Amino acid sequence: MEIHKTALIHPDSVIGDGVKIGSYSIIGAKVKIGKGTVIGPRVVIEGDTQIGENCAIYTGAVIGSIPQDLKYGGEDTRVIIGNNTVIREYVTVNKGTVSTGETRIGDNCLLMAYVHVAHDCIVGNRVILANVVTLAGHVVIEDRVIIGGLTAIHQFVRIGLMAIVGGASRVNKDIPPYCKAVGNPIKLFGLNTIGLRRGNFSSDVRMELKRIYKVFFHSKFNTTQALEMLQNETNLGDEVKYFIKFVKESKRGICK
Repeated sequence: MEIHKTALIHPDSVIGDGVKIGSYSIIGAKVKIGKGTVIGPRVVIEGDTQIGENCAIYTGAVIGSIPQDLKYGGEDTRVIIGNNTVIREYVTVNKGTVSTGETRIGDNCLLMAYVHVAHDCIVGNRVILANVVTLAGHVVIEDRVIIGGLTAIHQFVRIGLMAIVGGASRVNKDIPPYCKAVGNPIKLFGLNTIGLRRGNFSSDVRMELKRIYKVFFHSKFNTTQALEMLQNETNLGDEVKYFIKFVKESKRGICK
């Protein structure tokens, strides 16, 4: 381990092999840091926080602080961050509340400068949150999502697998998987076709997703009617089934 002499490391914390901790950083009693992770200067990691292996956390980040939620009553909750995740300057990640008990960020994510992840959020794997993206409480972001800078996401919103959200958007409704969205108010702008090709989705799958997208968003049917019609179809692929399931389970309503 390489720990700067000015860093304050609680003796009860668990620090893995090869961890580096920069000047004036503070590591609390219940913190666990996986091997090979690099902590920059003036970082604060507190509460019951688990950091995975080979992560990089840059200057001024604050992880595991109490929720900005007036209902929070001091309950013992936590933050879990996966492996190979990069957290840039001045990112803040709040721990969970009694509602779910934890805030979770997956593997291989990139959180750019000044991102805020509020209490009880779930961020999947290989997610990119650009500068000043702000997640309110209970937001769920599924795997391989990209969100442009200066975007604010309302509490309890879900953003589906491989969706992409343009910068400076206000996201107050769920965004279906594989879709593109941008704006204030937020609007859909088709499928994430480039992401689907790069993800090696077959042409048949891409065509089927395009057909389903048109049924939901460019037809005479409302969402309920589209769901009823599609549920009677057979031989739907897994990706299409997932798209339909996501729309069906939406509680905040689907962005259109």
